[in-house]
Amino acid sequence: MTSPQRWFITGSSRGLGRALTTAALDAGHAVVATVRGDHALPDHDRLTVMTLDVRDREAAHETVQRAADLLGGIDVLVNNAGHGMIGALEEASEEDVRTIVDTNLLGPLWLSQAVVPIMRRQGGGDIVQISTVGAVGTMPMLGLYNSTKWGLDAFSEAMAAEVERFGIRVSLIQPGALDTEWAGASMRFSTPLRAYDEQRIEMFGTADVPWPAGEPSGGTTPEDAARVILARVAAPDDPRLRVLVGDDAPDQVAAALELRRQDYALDPRFPSA
Repeated sequence: MTSPQRWFITGSSRGLGRALTTAALDAGHAVVATVRGDHALPDHDRLTVMTLDVRDREAAHETVQRAADLLGGIDVLVNNAGHGMIGALEEASEEDVRTIVDTNLLGPLWLSQAVVPIMRRQGGGDIVQISTVGAVGTMPMLGLYNSTKWGLDAFSEAMAAEVERFGIRVSLIQPGALDTEWAGASMRFSTPLRAYDEQRIEMFGTADVPWPAGEPSGGTTPEDAARVILARVAAPDDPRLRVLVGDDAPDQVAAALELRRQDYALDPRFPSA
């Protein structure tokens, strides 16, 4: 059992965010959980639910300050809010692009900016970024999603080196497959062009999008992922920046890194292993 902490978790209405909220409460922590709309989070004397659209920079800063005033500070920020996007780059509308970039990339940036001064004044804290193994490699039809997570990975790595001296630790959580609604009800789709039907069939078994929202597709449960994240926060001497979640994650990362190494190795100046 760790000492009680003050947690701020975005995207808490379902999936991993909800599981993290429940796990943090079960561990004795106080939680401010943010949602965009309706939710089914339980009533709890250590839980406060606030409405937040993470795309709104001013609202992000105001909500973080409200939470800090309520709790007396923030020890752990979890940037979990986000969504997927299926579509070839040619198919993406300006709205598609701006929505996913504003949510998956700029949202965590605004909240990180808001919480760093609070954590610096109190002498430390943890910023937990929910990323993916897709921040290491890419897939056709997932380029927009991958690009937001690559960006999250990049600014978080830089930020980790900037705030370490203030006692603030940054963690990039990189799950493989999660047994959530990410690929179902939470997935968004660009308007398809028939030129990409063959590739959609090869990848997804159908050219029709959006496909009907179905049952979660399997993988690590949100509850198991939440336990890994809480254990990470509770281990201050863990030197990792990137934390893999799920039995499939290490092999996926290794394969992506090997493909990149092979590409670089085509340059005769590239050092051999």
